[in-house]
Amino acid sequence: MSEKKYVITISRQFGSLGRPIAKKLAERLGIGYYDRELVDRTAKELNMTVSEIVELEESVKGGFFQMKYPLGLGTTSVRDKIFENQKRIIKELAEKESCVIVGRCADSILYEYENTLHIYIYAPEEERFEVCKKDFGMSPIEAKRMMVEVDKARERYHMEYAGFLPGDPKYKDLLIDSSVLGVEKTVDLLENYVKLFLSAEAPKKIKKCIQF
Repeated sequence: MSEKKYVITISRQFGSLGRPIAKKLAERLGIGYYDRELVDRTAKELNMTVSEIVELEESVKGGFFQMKYPLGLGTTSVRDKIFENQKRIIKELAEKESCVIVGRCADSILYEYENTLHIYIYAPEEERFEVCKKDFGMSPIEAKRMMVEVDKARERYHMEYAGFLPGDPKYKDLLIDSSVLGVEKTVDLLENYVKLFLSAEAPKKIKKCIQF
């Protein structure tokens, strides 16, 4: 694998299995993997806890809270402060090591960086619906609700802090339907794609977006 540092940012639709794909890709490539811990690290550096940032609603539990509210439900000034700290951490990681970063507007934050690949993972609604039921243990009603709410929340967050939607082809190098190949073979494809990108003949930044 290339000795030069590189970063892969992955945005995804809820239920598209983007998170396990991102994690397995990082493992295959032998590089760092950063996801929700970025928010936790930010809160820690700011001497905050989630409960100090926002009074959690009883209906919001565990990881789904951060999926819907990556910066909590606090005031705009608090959320902006958290985002700016998180932005600094993402830039520090990009300077320090090769890694995969999931969400958090990393595609926007690192857009001008060399040796970066920005990927968006999506899947048809019916496929994501089945994932929500089987993998997340949701009821059909809850699955439909969360698919809508989480995706809308991610879009609002991305528009507010990046200025474009997470799946906008203009800002992506690759958009891929994870339901076509499944998790393992999608990781195979992405691993090969990254290796080609990092080869000596490849440009430092692929400008044209390719959609599978």
